[in-house]
Amino acid sequence: MPDSFDIPVATENDPRHPNDADAPRGKNKSKRRAAIATQPEERIQRSLFGEILDWMLAPLLLLWPMSIAITYLIAQSIANQPFDRALEDSVTVLAQQVTEVNGKTVVHLPVPARDLLRADDIDNIYYQVTGPRGEFIEGDRDLPAPPPDEDKPPVGTVQFRNDIVHGSDVRIAYLQVDLKPPPEPRSMRPQQQRLATVQVGETREKRAHLANEIIKGVILPQFIILPIALGLVWFALSRGLSPLSELQQRIRARRPDDLSPIDSGQVPEEISPLVRSLNDMLARLSQTIALQKRFIADAAHQMKTPLAGMRMQSELALRQTDQSDIHRSLEQLSKSSESATRLINQLLSLARAENQTSATAPFAPVELSELARTVVQDWVPMSFTQRIDLGFEQPGHPIMISGNAIMLREMLNNLLDNALHYTPPQGSVTVRASTDELAGLAFLEVEDTGPGIALAEREHVFERFYRVLGTHTAGSGLGLAIVREIALQHGASVDISNNPRSLDPKAPGSLFRVTLKLAARQYFIEDIG
Repeated sequence: MPDSFDIPVATENDPRHPNDADAPRGKNKSKRRAAIATQPEERIQRSLFGEILDWMLAPLLLLWPMSIAITYLIAQSIANQPFDRALEDSVTVLAQQVTEVNGKTVVHLPVPARDLLRADDIDNIYYQVTGPRGEFIEGDRDLPAPPPDEDKPPVGTVQFRNDIVHGSDVRIAYLQVDLKPPPEPRSMRPQQQRLATVQVGETREKRAHLANEIIKGVILPQFIILPIALGLVWFALSRGLSPLSELQQRIRARRPDDLSPIDSGQVPEEISPLVRSLNDMLARLSQTIALQKRFIADAAHQMKTPLAGMRMQSELALRQTDQSDIHRSLEQLSKSSESATRLINQLLSLARAENQTSATAPFAPVELSELARTVVQDWVPMSFTQRIDLGFEQPGHPIMISGNAIMLREMLNNLLDNALHYTPPQGSVTVRASTDELAGLAFLEVEDTGPGIALAEREHVFERFYRVLGTHTAGSGLGLAIVREIALQHGASVDISNNPRSLDPKAPGSLFRVTLKLAARQYFIEDIG
């Protein structure tokens, strides 16, 4: 399957594409609206400073009117208390002047006291005295009678209420006075109460004036304090976010090739996780760039030899006149191009193995013995050409591992390529798959009857472009490096030892063993199902 493919799109010049003249206008408009609707919406960049400022000022601006309302209620309560006490004193004094003479309710109110009740420049003061039957005795007739209370308070207890007189709000204090004289000591007969009602009221202008003065004294300073508080919040946020600006300036001042870690000791504790994440990203980026640089340098270095040989052979072929010499030069040119092609393919395989991640190619259940069998089949023609006995051994049950099948094939291909190149004719190469169920391990082995690898060289053969001295077989030295990278990606290990089945002491052979972890039991069940 190709990696990508092109989808044919009709254009205006294509006969499959209706132009505006042929297509109905409604359809064209709907198509244009659909095209606009499917375009990705541009995300609005949010300001951290503005967002913090909003979260701080929004509650403050919401609480401020509530504070004013609560202050107004408290101011009214504070303003009512002294005036209610004055009303209570007035109605108590007036009640003391109410008596009953010859069965008639009488108010002995001196003229100065009457003038005092009337003398008020701001509020209008009203008073009223009514008899036991509700008859008017003295005062202001327009003052409404108190409401009938189901639970009547005790006689002599001052009560307060709000009412309206002449269209004005009035605060009224009232009480009931017992006009009955105290009973004689010898008289045991209960006497019926004769209650007179005394009321004193005043309009609420003075109360409102005092409440407004209290509110002015409290609210007006807030109008001065609030802008100062806003300025302090603005300044505090600017100072608090200044480390971010300093960090931004330090990052911008860096050279493009400077990928060194950022000093996290110069930032506040809250920004340290962000700086550590940036340092981790810089470390990964530096590693990736180093791999790319090494890949480019290795590729350029290794490509010089085959390209120089190809150029030399082509120039030699151009100077030759004998057909046999030209044919011989072209054969060498073909071998050089084949070597260059193989080198490029191995370089690409190595780069792919080094950049492989679980995010780009997630692991999946792989049946190891079946994968090895198909790879071995691909190398059978080459083994016939080189007269090498290529064999495959597998257990009688599936071997399930978790990995990337493509990369595992690449790993086994390089192991087989290495074994077939170093095994002489009439030799043998065997691929073997096995398991250790108790340890939960799977083994993939490739053994050959070649010259073997000395113990001192076994750690170096996995390095890039490393060739054992005295080796006359053509190669780039990348195959085992690819094997190691793919094994590391799968959490596997690669061990080298002598072939235990080799009988020739001069050709001890090699045994490459790749140790992988068996997959979880559910993978095996899914594969069988």
